Amino acid sequence: MKWIAAMALLGAVAFVLVKIHKVAGEIQHQSVLDEARPSDAIIVLGAAEYRGKPSPVLEARLNHALYLYLEGMAPRIITTGGAGGDPVFTEGSVGRAYLTERSVPPEAIVVEREAESTAQSVAAVAEIMRRMNLQSAIVVSDGYHIFRVKRMLESSGLKVFGSPRPSAPSGNWRERWLYYRQALGYLLWKVGISV
Repeated sequence: MKWIAAMALLGAVAFVLVKIHKVAGEIQHQSVLDEARPSDAIIVLGAAEYRGKPSPVLEARLNHALYLYLEGMAPRIITTGGAGGDPVFTEGSVGRAYLTERSVPPEAIVVEREAESTAQSVAAVAEIMRRMNLQSAIVVSDGYHIFRVKRMLESSGLKVFGSPRPSAPSGNWRERWLYYRQALGYLLWKVGISV
């Protein structure tokens, strides 16, 4: 009887590993696709900020969003991200300041400044877009992040296009690990566990 339980457990583990591997492949494929097209908004996922200045990752995301905005892809930009331990600044407000310093009109920027995770950011953005009657968006983030964010926003009824910030794919173990980590996060979200 124990061997039946052991085989069932082994089968379940194998199924989960195969599923994670499959989703990681989909994430890798999505990570290099630039689907940008005219939309209602550009969503910039937050990343670290240092005393009011964007980290290099956040700056690259903001620069890409600025490029899309100047290309006329959307009339507004939504910046996201909470304080992350900073008592003064939030990722969302730092993003707004960065963009207004580069001539984006303040009224074209909507800030989500409360979220502490991707799931919270996505939920807040979906609510903002619903209240503003916005139907479509371009998501700007690192390539490995876009698959999960797209699926989460699409589950709210939005039409979503990914546009990863420019970066050279390294193909190293760390990059592959990010695909698998995002796959696990996505699959947990699918079963109701937000990470």
